Amino acid sequence: MILVAPVLAQILLTLVVLVMLGRARVAALKAGKVRLAEIAVSSTGWPEDVRRVQANVSNQFETPVLFYVLCGVATFTGAANLFTAVCAWLYVASRLAHLLVHTGSNNVINRFRIFLFGLVALLAMWLFIVVHLVIR
Repeated sequence: MILVAPVLAQILLTLVVLVMLGRARVAALKAGKVRLAEIAVSSTGWPEDVRRVQANVSNQFETPVLFYVLCGVATFTGAANLFTAVCAWLYVASRLAHLLVHTGSNNVINRFRIFLFGLVALLAMWLFIVVHLVIR
């Protein structure tokens, strides 16, 4: 149960980004930055600010899938503890920071560093779970 809160937080973050995308798209359409015909078949017609949010939505369905699976496996196998919870919260924090950079300054170097930080948190969780299963 210790991993339920970070999982719910990551799901909330994904939902927030989806709402951000909807709002950005509606605003772009209302402002006349794009016409429906330009985006009917391809999303490349959206303005850059909308495409950044759109790219971040895609990011919320990449490594977070591993996060969800790891949290489920840790809970199912009894490996969920304070260490995995800290790793989970660090991962969620990295996803929030990634979102803020991606949709803000979009500094690619900072974004990559944040991504790596989250990846290390996932790797630490994975290693802990594997070790837990081996010595069990």
